[in-house]
Amino acid sequence: MTGLVVCVLVLAAASAYGVLQRRRSGRVRVRGRDDGKRLDAAELGAELGERATLVQFSSAFCAPCRATRRVLGEVAGMVPGVTHVEIDAEAHLDLVRRLDILKTPTVLVLDADGRVVRRAVGQPRKADVIAALGEAV
Repeated sequence: MTGLVVCVLVLAAASAYGVLQRRRSGRVRVRGRDDGKRLDAAELGAELGERATLVQFSSAFCAPCRATRRVLGEVAGMVPGVTHVEIDAEAHLDLVRRLDILKTPTVLVLDADGRVVRRAVGQPRKADVIAALGEAV
């Protein structure tokens, strides 16, 4: 009987953790650790957007990265002055460490000066990206 109780408790805890992780994944939010962090064109390997830049950290084996690329490309095409830059996380480990990128895809929303104003871990929704751009522009 005790084994059954333990199994039920472990299953309940794992389910709660899974639901929490799924709800958090892809949400665009401000993180205190991003305060004051800036990126420039040399670090990105591309020019900053006139109004904002969507920086996506990806890896070759990441399936959600392809969908994120599509979403960010669509948003950058819709909003004038916004650029989408994709960075291979494996090829830029120094930048990944400095920005505390722990998972791909991770999206950073930069203002016109390259300051990080928002961050999303996981695949963001298009509406969330557009809303995050409101703070950057």
